[in-house]
Amino acid sequence: MTTFRAWWVSKETDASGTAMQTASVRELRDSDLGAGDTLISVQYSSINYKDGLALCGRPGVVRSWPLIPGIDLAGTVEASDSGAWSPGDRVVLTGAGLGESSHGGLSQRARVDGSALVRVPDALGPLRTAAIGTAGFTAMLSVLAVERHGVSPADGPVLVTGAAGGVGSVAVAVLSRLGFEVVASTGRADSEGEYLSALGASQILDRAALLEPGKPMQSQRYAAVVDSVGSHTLVNAIAQLKDGGVATACGLAQGSDLPGTVLPFILRGVSLAGINSVYAPLPLRQEAWARLERDLDLDLLDGMTEVIPLAAAKDSAERILAGGIRGRTVVDVNA
Repeated sequence: MTTFRAWWVSKETDASGTAMQTASVRELRDSDLGAGDTLISVQYSSINYKDGLALCGRPGVVRSWPLIPGIDLAGTVEASDSGAWSPGDRVVLTGAGLGESSHGGLSQRARVDGSALVRVPDALGPLRTAAIGTAGFTAMLSVLAVERHGVSPADGPVLVTGAAGGVGSVAVAVLSRLGFEVVASTGRADSEGEYLSALGASQILDRAALLEPGKPMQSQRYAAVVDSVGSHTLVNAIAQLKDGGVATACGLAQGSDLPGTVLPFILRGVSLAGINSVYAPLPLRQEAWARLERDLDLDLLDGMTEVIPLAAAKDSAERILAGGIRGRTVVDVNA
């Protein structure tokens, strides 16, 4: 029977009866993979904020124990009963419960539901597709939401919060390439300013300007906001939207609360668009990946990407929770 290496998250009880969530690299067998109609030889995964929570024993992500973490993967189909895929097909999967309620991508093998898979774009290949991963996919969904709201570069600047992170980095790069003036908010303005400017940001904003409670109605600055932070940061960003503007919400790095008022929505007619990348329907997944293939500068993607071996995933998980990672971290599961 085939054996392979994977990260394994489990709950263990200590001598006092206290349950603890632990994570380690283990050697597993195909029989450990669980349900799914498509077997994949995984090449790459990546480290996202949710992976950090899972690997470091934080609550809120893992819903089934034991579990292989990793909310995305890129690899090659070995076998499939789905009718949609054949051996040798190169595929990518993000979200769809991966690494939360079903075994994920921080593994050399995966068994998944073939209906959620998307073909790896030819121009990207597996490594770059994994570098985009869930974070870049979420960023593209946010850009699509901004466009569907009718916002164009002529309407004014777009604010990207958490700009040095995975979602933010891709959002800055894509929006800039589409012709938008991008204001990048980061807590590392001194150290990340050059990095964000290289991605296309025209202005760097220290996140301190948005962190604390502010007035419910503030000066109109932005035509749109791409937010991955939540809480007061998102509320202040909404308060600075221009008439008819839109804010997209996809994260909660500062908090899950929304401590604001309805005044900007009523008096300026602004909108808040939620971005659910986990259960995005297949047509939207396909559209987002097609746009990433077209609208993301691959040189910029390569420049924001670090590749690590499987065993180093937990170290990177700790760094991402501490806010110490910029751009994207790809895990070569076979290294």
